[in-house]
Amino acid sequence: MKDHAPPHASQARRGPLERGRSTTSPPWPDAPVLAEVWRSGFLESVHRGALVVVGPDGEVRWSAGDVDRPVLPRSANKPVQATTYLAAGWRPRSGEELAVAAGSHTGEDGHRDLAATVLAAAGLGPEALGCPPALPGHEPTRAAWLVAGREPERLAMNCSGKHAAMLAACVAAGWPTQGYLARDHPLQQAIEARLAAAAGEPVAAVVVDGCGAPQHGLSLTGLARGTGSLVAAPAGSPERAVADAVREHPWYVAGTGREDTDLMTAVPGLLVKGGADGVHVAALPGRGAVAFKLDDGGDRGRAPVLAAGLRLLGVDAGALSRWTVTPVTGGDGVVGEVRAAAVLLG
Repeated sequence: MKDHAPPHASQARRGPLERGRSTTSPPWPDAPVLAEVWRSGFLESVHRGALVVVGPDGEVRWSAGDVDRPVLPRSANKPVQATTYLAAGWRPRSGEELAVAAGSHTGEDGHRDLAATVLAAAGLGPEALGCPPALPGHEPTRAAWLVAGREPERLAMNCSGKHAAMLAACVAAGWPTQGYLARDHPLQQAIEARLAAAAGEPVAAVVVDGCGAPQHGLSLTGLARGTGSLVAAPAGSPERAVADAVREHPWYVAGTGREDTDLMTAVPGLLVKGGADGVHVAALPGRGAVAFKLDDGGDRGRAPVLAAGLRLLGVDAGALSRWTVTPVTGGDGVVGEVRAAAVLLG
């Protein structure tokens, strides 16, 4: 792999909501183009961001953009978070339960049933969940619910597996289940400490995530380092238990047709976890980890950038061909593609 020094951050681009008031977020840097959108030979759009590759030792091997600036990893934090539930005394009865605890499922029947099983084993029901009600993310399941007039449910929310495991960990540790999402709750304090330890840096910010739980800001380097530590951990450790469960049961981590599910099925040993707003992290034993964020928070450039990052990790390009480019359509056909930018291709 080649070394690539991140460009110097520019002055903040201040919008009307920022002017005249303080902010805890650092200035937004000028970032390199990571993905390009080509339509009929015309460069229509670009997606900027930052990407880092760390080795098995956690040291930076390659980077583009400001990879030390704190970001919100969102659900990409979940695999490291899940080690906290085990440390608190939760004993999942299957690898599937541990996988859904670290996942962002699509609300399919098996996802909701398993989250309910985790709760029932702890003597709790869906009413204990602090995540908001939602419709399933899986389109066929969602369509069936809409046709049937079925209301949103907490179990269908993509983070219900995480919340069920949080509650089960509270029961196991003897902590109160009421208020389990408060930052000063013992569980959330343990999660914050665990994320910082795995990343090798202090948590930069704590905000409210989409599911209502605390969300912890880390640099992309810290995110990659923490996730990489899971696949490098010794057998029998909580870290390795999470890594093994996620890789062995990827459907419970994401769902049918999701890139995390399909990538972990296609590439042996790979751990992949996406997060909202353009964040993704992946790790491979003996190779290290890659993490990136697309500045616009969108999904369109995600797959090609992830594939390019995995190639930087040493994953064979043939195994990634499905994700290397994604089609741009026009009329009844494909007229272009979304692809990784030259900075990622060497």
